Amino acid sequence: MIPASQPVLVTGAAGFIGSSVASRLARMGASVAACDNFNDYYPVALKHERVHALLAPHGVRCETVELADMRQVDGLFERVQPAYVVHLAAQAGVRQSIEHPASYVQSNLVAFANILEACRRFKPRHLVYASSSSVYGASAAAPFRESDRTDAPVSFYGATKKANEALAHSYSHLYGFAASGLRLFTVYGPWGRPDMAYFSFAHKMLKGEPIAVYAQGALQRDFTYIDDIVEAIVRILAKPPASNTQHAPHAVFNVGNRQPVRVLDFVAALEAVLGVRASIQFRPMQPGDVPMTYADTRKLHEWVGFAPATPLAEGLTRFREWLLAWMAHDKTA
Repeated sequence: MIPASQPVLVTGAAGFIGSSVASRLARMGASVAACDNFNDYYPVALKHERVHALLAPHGVRCETVELADMRQVDGLFERVQPAYVVHLAAQAGVRQSIEHPASYVQSNLVAFANILEACRRFKPRHLVYASSSSVYGASAAAPFRESDRTDAPVSFYGATKKANEALAHSYSHLYGFAASGLRLFTVYGPWGRPDMAYFSFAHKMLKGEPIAVYAQGALQRDFTYIDDIVEAIVRILAKPPASNTQHAPHAVFNVGNRQPVRVLDFVAALEAVLGVRASIQFRPMQPGDVPMTYADTRKLHEWVGFAPATPLAEGLTRFREWLLAWMAHDKTA
Protein backbone atom coordinates (compact mmCIF):
# COMPACT_ATOMS: atom_id res chain seq x y z
CA MET A 1 0.00 0.00 0.00
CA ILE A 2 1.35 3.44 -0.94
CA PRO A 3 0.81 6.01 1.87
CA ALA A 4 -1.19 9.07 0.80
CA SER A 5 1.63 11.27 2.13
CA GLN A 6 4.05 9.90 -0.49
CA PRO A 7 3.26 11.29 -3.96
CA VAL A 8 3.16 8.97 -6.97
CA LEU A 9 4.00 10.36 -10.40
CA VAL A 10 2.40 8.53 -13.34
CA THR A 11 3.68 9.44 -16.80
CA GLY A 12 1.69 8.64 -19.92
CA ALA A 13 -1.40 9.02 -17.74
CA ALA A 14 -3.72 9.82 -20.66
CA GLY A 15 -2.68 6.58 -22.35
CA PHE A 16 -4.31 3.16 -22.28
CA ILE A 17 -2.38 1.66 -19.38
CA GLY A 18 -1.37 4.90 -17.67
CA SER A 19 -4.93 6.16 -17.24
CA SER A 20 -6.01 2.89 -15.64
CA VAL A 21 -2.99 2.82 -13.32
CA ALA A 22 -3.43 6.44 -12.22
CA SER A 23 -7.14 5.84 -11.61
CA ARG A 24 -6.48 2.68 -9.58
CA LEU A 25 -3.83 4.35 -7.41
CA ALA A 26 -6.13 7.32 -6.73
CA ARG A 27 -8.95 4.96 -5.75
CA MET A 28 -6.55 3.24 -3.37
CA GLY A 29 -5.96 6.57 -1.63
CA ALA A 30 -2.58 7.47 -3.12
CA SER A 31 -1.65 11.06 -3.90
CA VAL A 32 -1.33 10.89 -7.70
CA ALA A 33 0.33 13.40 -10.02
CA ALA A 34 -0.16 12.68 -13.72
CA CYS A 35 1.29 13.88 -16.99
CA ASP A 36 1.16 13.15 -20.72
CA ASN A 37 2.36 14.91 -23.86
CA PHE A 38 -0.99 14.30 -25.63
CA ASN A 39 0.63 13.52 -28.98
CA ASP A 40 -1.44 12.65 -32.03
CA TYR A 41 -0.24 9.10 -32.71
CA TYR A 42 -3.96 8.25 -32.48
CA PRO A 43 -6.93 10.61 -31.92
CA VAL A 44 -6.12 12.95 -29.04
CA ALA A 45 -9.83 13.12 -28.19
CA LEU A 46 -9.66 9.57 -26.81
CA LYS A 47 -6.85 10.60 -24.46
CA HIS A 48 -8.92 13.50 -23.17
CA GLU A 49 -11.90 11.17 -22.75
CA ARG A 50 -9.80 8.85 -20.58
CA VAL A 51 -8.73 11.76 -18.40
CA HIS A 52 -12.32 12.92 -18.08
CA ALA A 53 -13.75 9.47 -17.31
CA LEU A 54 -10.97 7.80 -15.31
CA LEU A 55 -8.89 10.53 -13.66
CA ALA A 56 -11.04 13.62 -13.11
CA PRO A 57 -13.65 11.84 -10.93
CA HIS A 58 -10.85 11.04 -8.47
CA GLY A 59 -9.36 14.51 -8.44
CA VAL A 60 -6.35 13.64 -10.61
CA ARG A 61 -5.25 16.38 -13.00
CA CYS A 62 -3.16 15.36 -16.00
CA GLU A 63 -0.78 18.13 -17.02
CA THR A 64 0.86 18.41 -20.41
CA VAL A 65 4.59 17.70 -20.19
CA GLU A 66 7.11 16.77 -22.91
CA LEU A 67 9.47 14.33 -21.23
CA ALA A 68 12.05 14.60 -24.02
CA ASP A 69 12.67 18.15 -22.71
CA MET A 70 14.90 17.91 -19.63
CA ARG A 71 13.82 21.32 -18.36
CA GLN A 72 10.19 20.24 -18.33
CA VAL A 73 11.10 17.02 -16.54
CA ASP A 74 13.09 18.93 -13.91
CA GLY A 75 10.15 21.26 -13.36
CA LEU A 76 7.77 18.31 -13.05
CA PHE A 77 9.89 16.56 -10.42
CA GLU A 78 10.41 19.83 -8.53
CA ARG A 79 6.65 20.37 -8.33
CA VAL A 80 5.68 16.79 -7.48
CA GLN A 81 8.64 15.60 -5.37
CA PRO A 82 7.59 12.01 -6.14
CA ALA A 83 8.28 9.22 -3.71
CA TYR A 84 7.28 6.74 -6.42
CA VAL A 85 7.40 7.00 -10.22
CA VAL A 86 5.40 4.87 -12.66
CA HIS A 87 6.83 5.63 -16.09
CA LEU A 88 4.42 4.46 -18.77
CA ALA A 89 4.90 7.25 -21.31
CA ALA A 90 6.33 5.91 -24.56
CA GLN A 91 5.86 5.84 -28.29
CA ALA A 92 4.09 2.53 -28.82
CA GLY A 93 3.60 0.31 -31.87
CA VAL A 94 5.98 -2.21 -33.44
CA ARG A 95 5.12 -1.43 -37.06
CA GLN A 96 5.13 2.33 -36.60
CA SER A 97 8.68 2.10 -35.22
CA ILE A 98 9.90 0.68 -38.53
CA GLU A 99 8.54 3.64 -40.49
CA HIS A 100 9.33 6.42 -38.00
CA PRO A 101 12.26 5.36 -35.78
CA ALA A 102 13.30 8.94 -34.97
CA SER A 103 10.14 9.54 -32.92
CA TYR A 104 10.97 6.44 -30.86
CA VAL A 105 14.45 7.79 -30.13
CA GLN A 106 12.89 10.91 -28.65
CA SER A 107 10.01 9.31 -26.75
CA ASN A 108 11.55 6.00 -25.67
CA LEU A 109 15.24 6.84 -25.28
CA VAL A 110 15.72 10.58 -24.68
CA ALA A 111 12.61 10.89 -22.49
CA PHE A 112 13.52 7.75 -20.54
CA ALA A 113 17.07 9.01 -19.95
CA ASN A 114 15.58 12.27 -18.66
CA ILE A 115 13.37 10.34 -16.23
CA LEU A 116 16.38 8.38 -14.99
CA GLU A 117 18.39 11.56 -14.54
CA ALA A 118 15.56 13.11 -12.55
CA CYS A 119 15.37 9.96 -10.40
CA ARG A 120 19.13 10.23 -9.79
CA ARG A 121 18.61 13.73 -8.42
CA PHE A 122 15.33 13.28 -6.54
CA LYS A 123 15.83 9.69 -5.31
CA PRO A 124 12.28 8.25 -5.36
CA ARG A 125 11.77 5.04 -3.40
CA HIS A 126 10.89 3.11 -6.54
CA LEU A 127 10.77 3.64 -10.29
CA VAL A 128 8.51 1.22 -12.14
CA TYR A 129 8.72 1.44 -15.93
CA ALA A 130 7.12 -0.34 -18.87
CA SER A 131 9.29 -2.65 -20.91
CA SER A 132 7.79 -5.07 -23.44
CA SER A 133 7.62 -8.67 -24.56
CA SER A 134 9.17 -7.30 -27.77
CA VAL A 135 12.60 -7.52 -26.13
CA TYR A 136 12.48 -11.30 -26.67
CA GLY A 137 12.50 -10.88 -30.46
CA ALA A 138 11.75 -14.01 -32.44
CA SER A 139 12.76 -16.34 -29.61
CA ALA A 140 11.76 -19.96 -30.13
CA ALA A 141 12.20 -20.82 -26.44
CA ALA A 142 8.76 -20.83 -24.85
CA PRO A 143 7.54 -19.79 -22.40
CA PHE A 144 9.72 -16.68 -22.28
CA ARG A 145 11.69 -16.33 -19.04
CA GLU A 146 13.31 -13.18 -17.69
CA SER A 147 16.67 -15.00 -17.78
CA ASP A 148 16.41 -15.64 -21.55
CA ARG A 149 18.70 -13.72 -23.93
CA THR A 150 17.12 -10.49 -25.12
CA ASP A 151 19.91 -9.06 -27.27
CA ALA A 152 18.27 -9.66 -30.66
CA PRO A 153 15.00 -7.68 -30.86
CA VAL A 154 13.50 -7.72 -34.37
CA SER A 155 11.77 -4.32 -34.15
CA PHE A 156 13.15 -0.89 -33.36
CA TYR A 157 10.43 -0.57 -30.71
CA GLY A 158 11.76 -3.73 -29.02
CA ALA A 159 15.30 -2.36 -29.23
CA THR A 160 14.29 0.84 -27.42
CA LYS A 161 12.67 -1.18 -24.65
CA LYS A 162 15.77 -3.35 -24.27
CA ALA A 163 17.81 -0.15 -24.08
CA ASN A 164 15.49 1.09 -21.31
CA GLU A 165 16.26 -2.00 -19.25
CA ALA A 166 20.01 -1.57 -19.70
CA LEU A 167 19.89 2.13 -18.85
CA ALA A 168 17.72 1.55 -15.79
CA HIS A 169 20.02 -1.18 -14.51
CA SER A 170 23.10 1.04 -14.87
CA TYR A 171 21.45 4.02 -13.14
CA SER A 172 20.15 1.77 -10.38
CA HIS A 173 23.62 0.30 -9.88
CA LEU A 174 25.45 3.62 -9.97
CA TYR A 175 23.05 5.81 -8.02
CA GLY A 176 21.29 3.35 -5.74
CA PHE A 177 17.61 3.90 -6.45
CA ALA A 178 15.27 0.93 -6.89
CA ALA A 179 13.82 0.28 -10.33
CA SER A 180 11.61 -2.45 -11.81
CA GLY A 181 10.98 -3.03 -15.51
CA LEU A 182 7.78 -4.79 -16.57
CA ARG A 183 7.79 -6.79 -19.79
CA LEU A 184 4.14 -6.39 -20.76
CA PHE A 185 2.49 -8.93 -23.06
CA THR A 186 -0.22 -7.83 -25.58
CA VAL A 187 -2.46 -5.77 -23.34
CA TYR A 188 -6.16 -5.50 -24.24
CA GLY A 189 -9.37 -4.20 -22.72
CA PRO A 190 -11.55 -1.08 -22.35
CA TRP A 191 -10.07 2.32 -23.21
CA GLY A 192 -7.42 0.73 -25.43
CA ARG A 193 -5.56 2.17 -28.41
CA PRO A 194 -7.46 2.13 -31.73
CA ASP A 195 -4.32 1.00 -33.59
CA MET A 196 -4.06 -2.23 -31.57
CA ALA A 197 -5.19 -5.33 -33.44
CA TYR A 198 -7.92 -6.40 -31.01
CA PHE A 199 -9.48 -2.89 -31.02
CA SER A 200 -9.13 -2.46 -34.78
CA PHE A 201 -10.56 -5.94 -35.47
CA ALA A 202 -13.60 -5.44 -33.24
CA HIS A 203 -14.29 -1.94 -34.52
CA LYS A 204 -14.15 -3.01 -38.17
CA MET A 205 -16.15 -6.18 -37.58
CA LEU A 206 -18.97 -4.21 -35.99
CA LYS A 207 -18.96 -1.84 -38.95
CA GLY A 208 -18.96 -4.70 -41.48
CA GLU A 209 -15.48 -3.87 -42.76
CA PRO A 210 -12.78 -6.47 -43.61
CA ILE A 211 -9.84 -7.08 -41.28
CA ALA A 212 -6.23 -7.79 -42.28
CA VAL A 213 -4.79 -10.95 -40.71
CA TYR A 214 -1.09 -11.63 -41.21
CA ALA A 215 0.78 -14.91 -41.64
CA GLN A 216 -2.45 -16.87 -42.19
CA GLY A 217 -3.46 -16.09 -38.61
CA ALA A 218 -0.84 -18.50 -37.26
CA LEU A 219 0.96 -15.95 -35.08
CA GLN A 220 0.36 -16.48 -31.36
CA ARG A 221 -0.05 -13.76 -28.76
CA ASP A 222 -0.27 -13.86 -24.97
CA PHE A 223 -3.30 -11.55 -24.59
CA THR A 224 -3.32 -9.96 -21.13
CA TYR A 225 -6.31 -8.10 -19.71
CA ILE A 226 -5.77 -4.50 -18.61
CA ASP A 227 -6.99 -4.99 -15.02
CA ASP A 228 -4.39 -7.74 -14.53
CA ILE A 229 -1.66 -5.43 -15.84
CA VAL A 230 -2.76 -2.71 -13.41
CA GLU A 231 -2.86 -5.14 -10.48
CA ALA A 232 0.69 -6.26 -11.21
CA ILE A 233 1.94 -2.67 -11.49
CA VAL A 234 0.46 -1.47 -8.18
CA ARG A 235 1.72 -4.55 -6.34
CA ILE A 236 5.25 -4.23 -7.72
CA LEU A 237 5.29 -0.48 -7.05
CA ALA A 238 4.78 -1.18 -3.34
CA LYS A 239 7.62 -3.75 -3.25
CA PRO A 240 10.88 -2.37 -4.66
CA PRO A 241 13.82 -4.71 -5.21
CA ALA A 242 16.55 -4.59 -2.57
CA SER A 243 20.23 -4.04 -3.25
CA ASN A 244 23.08 -6.18 -2.00
CA THR A 245 26.79 -6.46 -2.68
CA GLN A 246 26.23 -8.55 -5.81
CA HIS A 247 23.17 -6.95 -7.42
CA ALA A 248 21.80 -3.50 -8.15
CA PRO A 249 18.29 -2.78 -6.81
CA HIS A 250 16.85 -3.44 -10.27
CA ALA A 251 14.58 -6.23 -11.50
CA VAL A 252 12.56 -7.16 -14.57
CA PHE A 253 9.31 -9.11 -14.56
CA ASN A 254 7.14 -10.69 -17.23
CA VAL A 255 3.50 -9.62 -16.98
CA GLY A 256 1.43 -11.87 -19.23
CA ASN A 257 -1.51 -14.25 -19.16
CA ARG A 258 0.53 -17.43 -19.80
CA GLN A 259 -1.95 -18.48 -22.52
CA PRO A 260 -0.73 -17.81 -26.08
CA VAL A 261 -3.61 -17.74 -28.56
CA ARG A 262 -3.42 -18.07 -32.36
CA VAL A 263 -4.61 -14.86 -34.00
CA LEU A 264 -7.14 -16.84 -36.04
CA ASP A 265 -8.54 -18.33 -32.82
CA PHE A 266 -8.59 -14.85 -31.32
CA VAL A 267 -10.70 -13.64 -34.25
CA ALA A 268 -13.09 -16.55 -33.64
CA ALA A 269 -13.35 -15.52 -29.98
CA LEU A 270 -14.15 -11.97 -31.07
CA GLU A 271 -16.83 -13.28 -33.45
CA ALA A 272 -18.46 -15.18 -30.59
CA VAL A 273 -18.41 -12.18 -28.24
CA LEU A 274 -19.52 -9.61 -30.82
CA GLY A 275 -22.07 -11.84 -32.55
CA VAL A 276 -20.76 -11.01 -36.03
CA ARG A 277 -18.64 -12.81 -38.61
CA ALA A 278 -15.30 -11.40 -39.67
CA SER A 279 -14.42 -10.78 -43.29
CA ILE A 280 -10.74 -11.73 -43.32
CA GLN A 281 -8.09 -10.59 -45.79
CA PHE A 282 -4.95 -12.70 -45.32
CA ARG A 283 -1.61 -10.97 -45.81
CA PRO A 284 2.07 -12.01 -45.49
CA MET A 285 3.90 -11.72 -42.20
CA GLN A 286 5.21 -8.20 -41.68
CA PRO A 287 8.74 -7.08 -40.76
CA GLY A 288 9.06 -6.71 -36.99
CA ASP A 289 6.42 -9.36 -36.22
CA VAL A 290 7.33 -12.41 -34.16
CA PRO A 291 5.81 -15.91 -34.31
CA MET A 292 4.84 -16.09 -30.63
CA THR A 293 4.74 -14.31 -27.29
CA TYR A 294 4.34 -16.45 -24.18
CA ALA A 295 5.08 -15.26 -20.64
CA ASP A 296 6.53 -17.32 -17.84
CA THR A 297 5.24 -15.41 -14.79
CA ARG A 298 6.67 -17.48 -11.96
CA LYS A 299 9.08 -14.72 -10.95
CA LEU A 300 6.22 -12.19 -10.76
CA HIS A 301 4.06 -14.54 -8.70
CA GLU A 302 6.88 -15.34 -6.31
CA TRP A 303 7.58 -11.63 -5.77
CA VAL A 304 4.05 -10.23 -5.30
CA GLY A 305 1.77 -13.29 -5.02
CA PHE A 306 -0.11 -12.49 -8.20
CA ALA A 307 -0.04 -13.30 -11.92
CA PRO A 308 -2.55 -12.40 -14.66
CA ALA A 309 -5.26 -15.01 -15.25
CA THR A 310 -8.37 -13.31 -16.68
CA PRO A 311 -9.87 -15.69 -19.29
CA LEU A 312 -9.91 -14.26 -22.83
CA ALA A 313 -13.68 -14.62 -23.23
CA GLU A 314 -14.27 -12.70 -20.00
CA GLY A 315 -11.89 -9.90 -20.94
CA LEU A 316 -13.33 -9.59 -24.45
CA THR A 317 -16.87 -9.43 -23.06
CA ARG A 318 -15.90 -6.49 -20.86
CA PHE A 319 -14.18 -4.84 -23.82
CA ARG A 320 -17.27 -5.33 -26.00
CA GLU A 321 -19.47 -3.57 -23.45
CA TRP A 322 -17.13 -0.59 -23.37
CA LEU A 323 -16.62 -0.51 -27.15
CA LEU A 324 -20.34 -0.46 -27.92
CA ALA A 325 -20.85 2.43 -25.48
CA TRP A 326 -17.86 4.29 -26.89
CA MET A 327 -19.04 3.87 -30.49
CA ALA A 328 -22.52 5.10 -29.56
CA HIS A 329 -20.99 8.14 -27.85
CA ASP A 330 -18.26 8.94 -30.39
CA LYS A 331 -19.98 9.76 -33.68
CA THR A 332 -16.66 9.60 -35.56
CA ALA A 333 -16.04 5.98 -34.49
